Amino acid sequence: MGEDDLPVIDPSGPQLVYMVVADHIAGQIASGKLKPGARLPGELALSATYGIARMTVARAVRELRERGLVHTVIGKGTYIAEPPTDSTDSES
Repeated sequence: MGEDDLPVIDPSGPQLVYMVVADHIAGQIASGKLKPGARLPGELALSATYGIARMTVARAVRELRERGLVHTVIGKGTYIAEPPTDSTDSES
């Protein structure tokens, strides 16, 4: 994750900090910068990268899991999920 393209995080701004981080990572997934199967950096590394608390990073990762963009393997790490397959294409 390149630090030159990090979002500006304003803790007193209108948007929740964890959502800014989750949206940024989701954007990197959508753009292909983060590929399916790639391991997301750990919470401590992400907190240092974004300059936010580890618990805020944990909430952002939970948001990404709820969106289906990542999956976590306990003791191994968090990985970018495979994009969902569109079953309507195969039924035509």
